Amino acid sequence: MKILGIDPGLGIVGYSLIEYNGETPVLLHSGSVQTQKGARESYRLAEIFDDMTSIVEKYKPDCAAVEKLFFFRNRTTVMPVAHARGVILTVLEKHGVPIYEYTPMEVKQVLTGYGRAEKKEVEQMVKLTLGVETLPKLDDTVDSIAIAICHTRSVL
Repeated sequence: MKILGIDPGLGIVGYSLIEYNGETPVLLHSGSVQTQKGARESYRLAEIFDDMTSIVEKYKPDCAAVEKLFFFRNRTTVMPVAHARGVILTVLEKHGVPIYEYTPMEVKQVLTGYGRAEKKEVEQMVKLTLGVETLPKLDDTVDSIAIAICHTRSVL
């Protein structure tokens, strides 16, 4: 089963594709969609729509695990992130990709056993789970991998 993990954002959308056969998840691909800071929000959302459409059409995931908006400290970023998330969900729905949603706290709980774990603890568990020494540089991409791994342990 191919799982597309997605960490939504307006500036950066982290994504990853993992293969899961019931044993050890394997990272097939990861990356990010980055939009131009300062561009109109509608333009950035259209970029996300186009890029996510290309990703879904290219990799043909069996399902998607998407970070759910749960709580935001910064009120100025919550709406643009929500808009980006809406665009992403629309792409997935249009392509018939089943969607599963997880809050950051749920991801941390599933991966580390503690819902308020630090980012470094989550990264360490991602490395251990995948059996790798290094991870992508962007936090958003690493978060997308953690979300996909969370799905393997939550539903499957």
